Amino acid sequence: MKILIPTAKEMNTDLPYIEALPLREESQAVLDSLAHYSASELESFYKVSAEKAEEEYAHIQTLKDQSAKHYPALKLFDGLMYRHIKRDKLTEAEQAYLKDHVLITSALYGVVPALSPMAPHRLDFLMKLKVAGKTLKSHWKSAYDEALQDEDLIFLSCHQSLKPYFLRKSEKRW
Repeated sequence: MKILIPTAKEMNTDLPYIEALPLREESQAVLDSLAHYSASELESFYKVSAEKAEEEYAHIQTLKDQSAKHYPALKLFDGLMYRHIKRDKLTEAEQAYLKDHVLITSALYGVVPALSPMAPHRLDFLMKLKVAGKTLKSHWKSAYDEALQDEDLIFLSCHQSLKPYFLRKSEKRW
């Protein structure tokens, strides 16, 4: 069984950072596409204020030059759903459960275990970013299929519009 939860726009970076892992090939391709945007272009792309666009531009640049601080993904994101998940003072059993069953779906990192290192980023699957000429959905499809191929039961705590990113043949497992 896997429980999939999306990233959130609200983030908490007021916590200890952890060692980053190298970006996987698919993530690097997404980052390369994002890195072509200027701060003013990001303002339009994300439909945010100039201040938020500058902040996201800085996030992209630190990822690009490998100086971004990374945090356990489950603790980094601070949206409404995350605030209702126990994330602090986890027992070993709780950490093991998270490691084995909870995955975070990220348009930048793919499907990753909940406590994986992640740098702050705003990208979500509904953004119209092209990666090597493909939509985010097309770009990530095989990686998502592979991550979930052996699962008997999948709980998706994402908006219904994101369901197509996952296995078509697994409809009966949702």
